Amino acid sequence: MAAGDRLEYGLGWFYDLLTGDEDARVCKDIPDSACNDQPRNFFSYLLANFLTKISDELVSARLTLPWLFSILGIPASFIAFLVPIREAGILLPQLIVAAYIRSMQRRKFVWIVGALLSAAALFLMAVIGYLTEGLFAGWLLIIMLLLYSLARGLCSVSAKDVLGKTVSKSRRGRLMGYSTALAGISTIAIGSMMQTDFLGETDLTVMLVLLAVAGLVWLLASAVFVTIAEPEGATEGGGNALYEAFRSLRLISDDRSFRQYLLSRIMLLSVVLVVPFYVMLIQLSLGARPSLLGWLIIISGLSQSLSAPLIGFCADRSSRLVMAVASFLAGSIGVLVWLIIELGDASSVSTLCAMLIFFFINLAYGAARLGRKVYLVDLATADNRAQYVAVSNSIIGFMLLIGGTIGFAAEVFAVHTIILILSIVSLLAGVYILRLKEASG
Repeated sequence: MAAGDRLEYGLGWFYDLLTGDEDARVCKDIPDSACNDQPRNFFSYLLANFLTKISDELVSARLTLPWLFSILGIPASFIAFLVPIREAGILLPQLIVAAYIRSMQRRKFVWIVGALLSAAALFLMAVIGYLTEGLFAGWLLIIMLLLYSLARGLCSVSAKDVLGKTVSKSRRGRLMGYSTALAGISTIAIGSMMQTDFLGETDLTVMLVLLAVAGLVWLLASAVFVTIAEPEGATEGGGNALYEAFRSLRLISDDRSFRQYLLSRIMLLSVVLVVPFYVMLIQLSLGARPSLLGWLIIISGLSQSLSAPLIGFCADRSSRLVMAVASFLAGSIGVLVWLIIELGDASSVSTLCAMLIFFFINLAYGAARLGRKVYLVDLATADNRAQYVAVSNSIIGFMLLIGGTIGFAAEVFAVHTIILILSIVSLLAGVYILRLKEASG
């Protein structure tokens, strides 16, 4: 048996083992031409998705990039725009070029272009971090983050189409679950390595190594994605999502339930925007040691991987209550942190206390994110789901950029005061969300 045949046989055997049931090779909803290639495609997509998740953790706009900005002495007003640019940048390609991408018979090459651009942006970030600092570094890094986010958007809009043509529906959930679990384990391993001098001896060196490694990971992911055997697919049905969003804006005035959901999601942005300010506060209180960042990476990974199954279970019963609890949790933590610092000072926050605070704020972030996704899916019908998604993504992308202006307040107020302001909005969001109609269960 040739080496290639042995590899295909081994992949097929392992695929049958992972998928478990007797009809693992049955191709129910993918082209017949992709059926024989499904084991190879399954593992290629699994590995590529796993690698991209690792890279996302290494250059998180909520954690590692705020840390880098603080080390380089970049003003807090820039840090507030990290999450908005990261999230809005991913949405733009989905809204603008999705129709063009869907006109292509094979879309994996769009993903590969996005991956190569992502790697280039991360390598340039590392160079900028090495050569510059202060305000100049801030502007250059923001531009590179925008490029990275747009490139990630190309990957996002093409990945789902490739997955839909190469892996059967009954296998996709397991594929995503395996990649998430593996990425979580790897994230913990990376955080553990940062407890030593393995990645470098200075704060800046560690951050630059993380950026370079993230870029290399994207190059590796692109090489893996090339091996996916994607059949030609349909090219019709690629309506422009941005046009669809503008055409459907009347939903905001005509559909009361959707209007209330949209307002609640806008208020929930307070939970998203507040996380980088906690990173800044921890850095101010405990220093910028690489080992501390390593612990935060571990905590972030654990809070998401350990809580996601339980939150998902609860969201199936009441996504409305999941969103409300997440809002109240984030708001309560912020008020508590403000009181601790006002009654004492930032240096009075212990490492253990900081880790617990960061765990629970990430828990609230994950719950809010999952809850609002489930609520929208449950609220919509097959007839209006596309319009709901197009309108909400357009409005939220715009509001994220507006929300980033909270960073200008950080030039006037202390970091813990910014946290308090966003936390009050979170508490108000919780009260408002309780008024929404139940969509789940």
